[in-house]
Order: sequence, then structure tokens, then C-alpha cells
Amino acid sequence: MGENTRLHDGIAGALVLLGTVLGYLSNSLWLLLPAIIGALMLQSAFSGFCPVYFTLGKLRAK
Repeated sequence: MGENTRLHDGIAGALVLLGTVLGYLSNSLWLLLPAIIGALMLQSAFSGFCPVYFTLGKLRAK
């Protein structure tokens, strides 16, 4: 597994977990965060474009 894949999985997993915990503990609107992450992952499966990989590529280019 490549380093970008591990970073992507870590970022996506952390955001989903964070949104779920905050939705449970604080305000249910935080549940939109995991929903948006899931929608982006589904969109990425069809289009091949992932905002996280795009951002990681830009950050690592420097």
C-alpha cells in the first residue's frame, strides 16, 4: 500500500469518525460531515477524481 493511499485512508477515516462522534455528542448537523465524505468517496469511484489525492499531490509537489 502506497504512502498516499495510507494518508488518504487515515484522513477519510478520521473525518468520518470525528463527524460521527461530534454528531452524537454535540449537534446532529455534524453528521453531514460523514455524509459528505461518503458522497465524495462514491463520486471518486466513478470519476477517478479525489479531492484528498489532489490536495496531497499539490502539497507534495513543493
